[in-house]
Order: sequence, then structure tokens, then C-alpha cells
Amino acid sequence: MALPVLIIIAGVFFDLGTPASFTASPLFAAAPLVAAPFFSPLYTLMTGVAAVGTVAALHAYNERTSEIPAVTELLTVFTVSVLALFINQVVRRSGEQLASARVVAEAAQRAVLPSPAERIGGLHIAARYEAAQADAFIGGDLFAVQDTPFGVRLVVGDVRGKGLDAVEAVAVVLGAFREAAEQESSLEGVAQRLDRALAREGTRRSGLDAFEGFTTAVLAEIPRGDGHVRVVNRGHPPPYVLYGDGVLETLEPAERALPLGMGDLGSWPDRADEAAFPSGATLLLYTDGLTEARDAQGAFYDPGGRLGGRIFPGPDELLDALVADVRRHTGGRSTDDMALLAVSRPGDRQPERRRTMPVVP
Repeated sequence: MALPVLIIIAGVFFDLGTPASFTASPLFAAAPLVAAPFFSPLYTLMTGVAAVGTVAALHAYNERTSEIPAVTELLTVFTVSVLALFINQVVRRSGEQLASARVVAEAAQRAVLPSPAERIGGLHIAARYEAAQADAFIGGDLFAVQDTPFGVRLVVGDVRGKGLDAVEAVAVVLGAFREAAEQESSLEGVAQRLDRALAREGTRRSGLDAFEGFTTAVLAEIPRGDGHVRVVNRGHPPPYVLYGDGVLETLEPAERALPLGMGDLGSWPDRADEAAFPSGATLLLYTDGLTEARDAQGAFYDPGGRLGGRIFPGPDELLDALVADVRRHTGGRSTDDMALLAVSRPGDRQPERRRTMPVVP
């Protein structure tokens, strides 16, 4: 806030310390322009008044008030001060519109992609969504967790494309998943319902998305008291299971399958793969924003190599550490959105996870 005042003071010293042929009017004109985009209308007005008053006082001190150059300088600073007030109003209005747009974007994000509860069906749940673009809230990555009569079912996916078209596809996939997860007796049936929903959505689209719209996804099912997890992978990066002793297992699909929405290229039955998911283990599902994160030398981030041998108290701590590690790896630069979903089966003697508030001295 001192900068406009310092500019005016510098203009005074310049005017008093130089011959009459030199002018400090650029400095006096700059002061309200500096205040306009950063400060309140009142502060901008006061800066403009101070600049105009200082120019008038200097001309009176130098007895040049009636000279044409002096009048021109005074009118120039006055005009720029009025322009600074206009700029201040435009900037403030744009800031209000941006704040409103961010509120709408956050509301849309919560509506389309709500955060799952911390505990569902006896499992501990944590989710993170990291947008590649700063201040962005909506993208093409998705996740959902639902407690069903068949166990806890999960989906993590990545829609092809960006923007509103991708958000529409996310809404279609999540809506179809919530319905199918409750009704379909098998995880394979859920995947086929999602496939058909995206195929129907493609018929309503035009251009490239009508032919090349697809979603990579991995679906998982954790039956109650079974100690296993079933996974259907449709062209998505394979999930990990991090066991309580730090051993990491990659759940590679036995057979590769096309992403959702590409049924026109071929059809074959989905087959769920089954893996052990004992007490104390954590299932990690993610989108390719994690594995395609690069450092300054172009090296990809390797979550398997970074997580192997490490033990975390719970899924929240796992995702916090993972997000922080990716940021260190990329230097804070990201080129793709990243969705993470971690599900832990608590151990036999593991206490319930509770939120705690820090003690403020």
C-alpha cells in the first residue's frame, strides 16, 4: 500500500531536483494506475487526488500554473486518475464474477463427484481429487463408493477428453454405477451396464466424441467378511493392494479389456479377478494422472516403487503422503488431473478412526 505514496514522493523529488525542462508527470500518473488493480476504490480515489494535488502544488511553487505545459500535465494526471477509477471498478467486478464462478464450480464438483463417507460397510475410505490446472474443480476423472447388498462396490475412471463434455460423461458413468451397483448381482454385470450407458450417451453426441468417446475404469467389489476383493479392469491402470506388513501387490488383469463405451469394436464377457484383501490391507485405485506425472527430466512417477515397504496408519495418511510425494516429484507442475481412492480393511484390534482437533495453546 505504500508503493503509490512512494511513487508520488519520488515524483516530488524528481521535479524539485531537475531543471524546468524535465517533468515528473509520468510518475504522478503511474501512482493511481498502480493502486487501481490492487486496492479499494477509496484508496484509488485518494491516490488520484493526491497525485493531482501534488502536481498543482508543484506548478504553483514553481510559478508555472498558467503555462501551457503545466496545464497539460495537470490534465494528463487528472485524466489518468479518472481512468484508474474505471479500471478499479472493472477489476473488482471481474474478481466478483470469478469468485462467483468458483463457488458454482465447487458446488457442481460436489454434486457430480461427492466425497465418499469416511466409513462405509466396515471399511475405512479416503479420496482425493487433484486438478492439473490451478483453481480448477471439475475434470474427467471420477470415483465412487457404494454399500450394496453384495458388498462395498467401487469405481475409479478417467473419461476421454476435457471440459463440459467430460463432465457430462462423468455424470453418466456415476449415475449408471449407483443404479447398477444396487441391482446387478455380479461385478461383471455392473461393468456391462456402464458400457451400455456410455453407448447410449454416445448416440446423443456429435463430432469426434460420437465415435471416440470412452472411459477407462476399474471396478472393485469387497464382499462382507470374505477377505477378498474382486476387480474388473476396463483399460485402466491396475490398482494396488498394500498389506499391513508393507508388501505391495499389483492387481494386473488376467485378460486385457477395452475401455467402457467401445463395445462396437468387439464384445466378450467380463471376468472379475480375485485377490486377497485381509485385515490391515489397503486397496489403492487411481487414474493415470498419478503414473504419468513427470519430473523435470521427464521421468514418470512410479507409485509401486515409492509405496513398497511402507506402512501407513490409514487411507488418509496414505493419500496425503502420496499427493505430497507426487508434488515433490513434479516440482508442483501437473499436466493431468489425478483421482485417488484408498480403501482399508481395519485390523482386528485396530481402533475406530476418529477425527481430532488440535489443541491450541
